[in-house]
Amino acid sequence: MKGLSTKQQGILDFVRKFIRDKDYPPSIRDIQLGCSISSTSVVDYNLKALERLGYIRRDREVSRAIELLDGSGRRPMTVPVPIIGTIAAGQPIPVPDESTTYDEVVELATEMTGGREHVFALRVKGTSMIDALVNDGDLVILEATSSADDGDMVAAWLKREGEATLKKIYTDNGRIRLQPANSTMKPIFTEPENVAVQGRVLATIGNRG
Repeated sequence: MKGLSTKQQGILDFVRKFIRDKDYPPSIRDIQLGCSISSTSVVDYNLKALERLGYIRRDREVSRAIELLDGSGRRPMTVPVPIIGTIAAGQPIPVPDESTTYDEVVELATEMTGGREHVFALRVKGTSMIDALVNDGDLVILEATSSADDGDMVAAWLKREGEATLKKIYTDNGRIRLQPANSTMKPIFTEPENVAVQGRVLATIGNRG
């Protein structure tokens, strides 16, 4: 990127990842610790440079008020992602079928979707993924895919039950284990042929309501 020092690029990358992971901007102290910078004054100096170069906008009167820009002073491009329904992060519930039309969308920065084309959002119902920072009412952003690696958080369709659930997926002694991230809840064990992965979670957007 034009005119950026190694430290400035590191700060920009950290801010981008922090916002993607937590859905709010980092504080100067967060940046200092996350980028191993000697002092908050050095962070502030580099943030001023990033602002001058058109990569961020700040409100110095408000903590955590860093807005990412595209390097020319404009907000980054966004893409509309359809919110296609609700998925349980507790007990499985049915998902909408393909004939359903979707009027609700969420605008996401292109970097959040990684340029992927087949991306959709589901609203979470329940708390079984709460230890993975997925709460009741949050939106999960998913890439439509039929495959996943062990440990991926997925929307999994249980064919026999005709239901879907949001869990981490593992292969466990010839069975599929759909693991909640809540110590009070038990995993779902089933046969591989009973499970169809419908999407892999890319990001979570916290419920501001």
